[in-house]
Amino acid sequence: MGKANYIFVTGIDTDTGKSIITGLYYKYLLSKGEKAITFKAIQTGCKDIAEDIVTHREIAGVEITNEDINGETCPYLFHHPCSPHLAASMENRIIDPHNIIKAAYNLSDKYDKVIIEGAGGLMVSITGNYTSADFVKDYRVPVLLVTSSKLGSINHTLLTLEYIKSRRIALAGIIYNDFPNNDSIITDDSYIVISDFADRMFNDVPVLRVPVIGDEIACDTKWNLINKWL
Repeated sequence: MGKANYIFVTGIDTDTGKSIITGLYYKYLLSKGEKAITFKAIQTGCKDIAEDIVTHREIAGVEITNEDINGETCPYLFHHPCSPHLAASMENRIIDPHNIIKAAYNLSDKYDKVIIEGAGGLMVSITGNYTSADFVKDYRVPVLLVTSSKLGSINHTLLTLEYIKSRRIALAGIIYNDFPNNDSIITDDSYIVISDFADRMFNDVPVLRVPVIGDEIACDTKWNLINKWL
């Protein structure tokens, strides 16, 4: 690993709020005076600067960086909105996982913490049969798993946690995203089930619940907890 501290933000699926959580953690670190930056390993479905990087900067209230403009914070960007391996194939390109981690390492000359946001879930194919799970395992990057209150999240979360355990992947914590919170009974119950399962399976791995206020996820006061386990 490089000189910086790294963490890999993944989700149980697409649209779980990975970019929002990454942005909020980034904002928190900056508010504490830490030299941090976010990094999108692979972005599909856009051109120029990675859309998720733009989201991170907007949430943190900072301008697009030179590293963003130069592509240093997103080494692989593809036009078609699909799985990374397919998007790369459609453009006759090959994704090299080593290039991803090398780009992240290069940022350690300027930053003390690099928050890597993955694409989709942990088993998303990066290239061929090489997945995000293989990436974090090979390069020993701890995982922050983002789950949500949407229907079906219990199954997806528990399966992901089982896989993390079986592969001996380092799990830094679980973020339970209340959004979309379409049914408060389901939201509360899912949080309890996931928390209980995590307690039984892992030793002292925290589950941080991020509440929904209006249309925005707000957890500035709760984010102080994160330094205890990241």
